[in-house]
Amino acid sequence: MLKMAGNKSYTIVEYFGGDSGYRCGYCKNDEGNFSHGMWSHTMTVQDYQDLIDRGWRRSGKYVYKPKLNKTCCPQYTIRCHATQFQPSKSHKKVLKKISKFISKGEMPKDQDNGEPMDAVCDQEGPREPSKACHSEVKCAAITDIQKELPECPAITEGQKEVVDAAPAAPAVSETSRKDQVSVSDERTTATATKPGIGADPARPPCRKAKDLRKERRLQKDQIRQNADGVPSIVSPSPPTAAQTKPLEDFINESLPDNSSHCLEVRLVRANPPSPQFKASFDASYQVYKLYQMAIHKDPPDKPSESQFRRFLCDSPLEAEHSPDGPEEGYGSFHQQYWLDDRIVAVGVIDILPTCVSSVYLYYHPDFSSLSLGSYSALREIAFTRQLQKQSPKLCYYYLGFYIHSCPKMRYKGQYRPSDLVCPETYAWVPIEQCVPMLENSRYARFNQDPDAGDPRVLKDVGRALVLYRRAVMPYAAYSRKRKSSSDEAEVQQYGGLVGQDCIERILLYRT
Repeated sequence: MLKMAGNKSYTIVEYFGGDSGYRCGYCKNDEGNFSHGMWSHTMTVQDYQDLIDRGWRRSGKYVYKPKLNKTCCPQYTIRCHATQFQPSKSHKKVLKKISKFISKGEMPKDQDNGEPMDAVCDQEGPREPSKACHSEVKCAAITDIQKELPECPAITEGQKEVVDAAPAAPAVSETSRKDQVSVSDERTTATATKPGIGADPARPPCRKAKDLRKERRLQKDQIRQNADGVPSIVSPSPPTAAQTKPLEDFINESLPDNSSHCLEVRLVRANPPSPQFKASFDASYQVYKLYQMAIHKDPPDKPSESQFRRFLCDSPLEAEHSPDGPEEGYGSFHQQYWLDDRIVAVGVIDILPTCVSSVYLYYHPDFSSLSLGSYSALREIAFTRQLQKQSPKLCYYYLGFYIHSCPKMRYKGQYRPSDLVCPETYAWVPIEQCVPMLENSRYARFNQDPDAGDPRVLKDVGRALVLYRRAVMPYAAYSRKRKSSSDEAEVQQYGGLVGQDCIERILLYRT
């Protein structure tokens, strides 16, 4: 990651535009998928957080934003309020199915036909960066950068918390406690609660002081987020008429000591790869290969090791740590599901300043009847709740894209309370308000305030940072150097897509 004075890190991208149509992984339209794309050589977790809040998403190091008013299957960013989530009846059935399999060894006879996973983004457009950029990024000198950038743009509060205050990442030879976390041991026996008279039904349920403090912190974070220019249309609070059993209790159901199987979930850092990630790479790749052939019907030669590395292991996100962040740090990880000492599923996730973002899931096809898509999502929500106890603002679980026009992809709307981001104002809107609009039209502006606009709208493209010939400069200075340059329209388009604040932090590579 490129660093400057004050140990400040920079994101470096190459913007590709998005005029051509590509094959859609959902409806299989050969030229119906339209998206903007850029290659990210390196990216801070705060910059990626800001980008996904504007509808961007990564596949490996390629970051893309669907053209929702043009593409065949509009894809809207969806997030779940993890701390308020309560499992539905169907979710509880999945957890009981897993528990029954682990405790008794009974595999369900019916095949899971409910939840297809997102297709790996291998049809989104230009995938390779400029060779010149790669060499320049590696050898760019701090002195060269400072010559052309006398005054660095102000850093946002969120980035300052995550980047400037972050100590250097620990060496991979450290104890594996941070790199390999057992999220839950399925053999853990829960202590049974003794029966009693119960709560007075005429009085509201008691709430712990800790929960009340947490709720106040979340409200303050929401107010601060709105003050920073990110609007949010508040989701309705879930009913609190009666105490409900939390998700963790369902996951950690007490199991007998003589269980038929043992399930363990391990968190391993993918970038930079931890020793545990390297040691389990081959086993993980073999599961991915079987999954792609069985579930996505890929020919045997398509799910290659290079494809696996490119889309699911490589990441532009470097490891970052913050004093008020999660113990594991921020960045890209694989959450491995080990059943009796073998990998049966892997969830690819990013841990970001305010969320856990789901990237992809693959599993061994022999276990497809266990509804591992639903199960992994529930485990990732529980993991987000676990991290939120360490970092209060990390309270959302991003499920990627919600695609209402594709009925098989509507299952993500079942993890509630959840919001979709408005494609025009980037306000978060409760999904209950969005679905009726999507029933009438594939593309919809969710924010119903006619006067609302993008709070981070592009105002001055001249302030966009550019990396040119190993030097960083504002776009205004770059355009003066390149008098014959005709890329202003492209840079304007890029700036409108990432927002004014981001163009003043992200380095756009130009030749």
